[in-house]
Amino acid sequence: MSASAQRLEPAPGTAAVAAKPPARRMKAVSGYRLPGEGSSSRISTITVVSLLALWWIGSHLRWLPPLFLPTPEAIINAFIDAWNGNVQGGLPLTEHFRASMVRVFGAFALATVTAVPIGVMMGVSRIARGVFDPPIEFYRPLPPLAYLPLIVIWFGIDETSKILLIFLACFAPLAMSAQAGVRSVTIEQINAAYSMGANRWQVIRHVVIPAALPDILTGMRIAIGFGWTTLVAAEMVAATSGLGQMVLNASNFLRTDVVIMGIGLIGLIAYTFDLLMRKTEKWLVPWKGRM
Repeated sequence: MSASAQRLEPAPGTAAVAAKPPARRMKAVSGYRLPGEGSSSRISTITVVSLLALWWIGSHLRWLPPLFLPTPEAIINAFIDAWNGNVQGGLPLTEHFRASMVRVFGAFALATVTAVPIGVMMGVSRIARGVFDPPIEFYRPLPPLAYLPLIVIWFGIDETSKILLIFLACFAPLAMSAQAGVRSVTIEQINAAYSMGANRWQVIRHVVIPAALPDILTGMRIAIGFGWTTLVAAEMVAATSGLGQMVLNASNFLRTDVVIMGIGLIGLIAYTFDLLMRKTEKWLVPWKGRM
């Protein structure tokens, strides 16, 4: 056998190991399971069923008075009453649902089309960062109820003030996530694009934005959560419809069943949107978590 053939031939006992991917070797040696493998749906299902069973047992055994812990049957009856418009206000549940969806997702859409470009500019330009960073960082920690009176004074009590309040709650996390995504782009990626003849706009479009997209989508998931959190505060302002207004109105009459039903409905809508965002994230950025 020639010397060159000896150099190309692997050492004895190393061929089988080299043929295996690193992840397979790790799992074979230590039983390690990579993050994201498998599914936690079974654990989640068991958790939800256990909580519902505990709720059913506790409410029927009267561990707490019905005023504090209504039975699941009472919540279902409250949903039927609300659907038929037999709760305070007389509006059907579909009207409350429509009003809240328009406010939350309208404000969320406006925040997305304004905050994401501003966040990208803050990541690529020190001038934009110097202009937008101070006001965003100033108001971002403030609770919405702190500047709600000012918004009412400036914009009145119509839909503008409600949408603006939710818009501000969604704006900051979207802008900060977009900026963080842009800042995470490595200089090697940018230099590689420049070396291939790309200009500044092409680098931003084809390198910076795709690299920042995972952080932007994560920011959208966080922002919609803030939007639903701010909904109740927004509908405190002279609202006659909306899920938050229905919950607030029911709390004034100690209708705990309606309050829990409204809270559960808001949580279910937000959770459904989050699941859709997860599917969208897997479709748009399939490489996330695989590099």
